[in-house]
Amino acid sequence: MIGYIEGKIIKKEDERVLVLANQVGYEILLPAFVMETINPQKTGDEIALYVFYQQTERQPKPILIGFNLEAEKEFFQYFISVEDIGPLKAVKALSLPVREVAQAIENRDVQSLTRLKGIGRRTAHKIIATLEGKMGKFALIRKTEKHKAEAVEDFPEQVFEVLVKQLGHKASDAKRMIADALKRQPAISSPEALLDEIYRGEQT
Repeated sequence: MIGYIEGKIIKKEDERVLVLANQVGYEILLPAFVMETINPQKTGDEIALYVFYQQTERQPKPILIGFNLEAEKEFFQYFISVEDIGPLKAVKALSLPVREVAQAIENRDVQSLTRLKGIGRRTAHKIIATLEGKMGKFALIRKTEKHKAEAVEDFPEQVFEVLVKQLGHKASDAKRMIADALKRQPAISSPEALLDEIYRGEQT
């Protein structure tokens, strides 16, 4: 199974990119929010993508779907667990960044979800019913590529808000989890990494 690809861009189209890696060309579908980040890149430029790979009896031709971040790929796997949303429909639907979709789900914002291509009110309600309460981590995903230089200086406070308001922890427990995680890994510099370390620590 293919989970990650580094290579050179051979060709770009509206919804896909052809990547040359180890003398093999891989055709990779990209959601609109991912394509937007690589639009400035040209043929011959290096690219690295986390890849969701799907091949089934009903869909024997392998499908590769690319993302800038592993967390975006993880979100995609949650998203396609919703009834009536398969990988191809999800690729077309995700025109907004993952963090905005995740925030809409946690806020039960049906109107924002219906802005996604092909998602009506009924499906939006299904998305919320299936995924609400699981999106806190993804709501903190930072903008990627062209916005990569943006620093999130108050990320411990953001994580505190997610732990208390979205994940239901007591304020005192949230402060302890954040402090313990930063003590274990002082070099943490993003909300995603802090949440990951908190989850690892609570599972041990």
